[in-house]
Amino acid sequence: MFTFHLINESNAHTILNWRYKPSYDLYNYFKEEANQQHILHPQNTFYSIVDENSELVAYCSFGQDGQVTGGDYRDQALDIGMGIRPDLTGRGKDAEYANAVLKFADSLFKPKVFRVTIAAFNKRAIRVWQKLGFEHQQSFERESDGMQFIVLLRADCCNSIR
Repeated sequence: MFTFHLINESNAHTILNWRYKPSYDLYNYFKEEANQQHILHPQNTFYSIVDENSELVAYCSFGQDGQVTGGDYRDQALDIGMGIRPDLTGRGKDAEYANAVLKFADSLFKPKVFRVTIAAFNKRAIRVWQKLGFEHQQSFERESDGMQFIVLLRADCCNSIR
């Protein structure tokens, strides 16, 4: 149903122009060259997610990009970052996107543990990942502004991806 591609310049530019409504606007990227280079840098492993109509519907990243300063990331896990096109959020399909990302990540990295870090106010995202078997590991404040975040883990990743 979804296809994943290493992100290209066109999709990076499109993502930089996505605008979420408040309070989700913290997920908006600034349209700066540095942000585009960050998304395109191979070390950050950003992928475009396209649907059966070849439309860009979401993106994901794996590794350090999914971490937030202030969290404890000493334990080994594959960090996942993800964004869904703003007009597609909250329509009951977020778990479908997240599950596709899990399957893709499992095929690519074969991790023993998946980890997501989510702003504590984002109850919708927290419910999505909990529905997929993630459990609360820690809560913390981001060092730069005191915003609350939570970290969820899924340790049995490879045995029960739907």
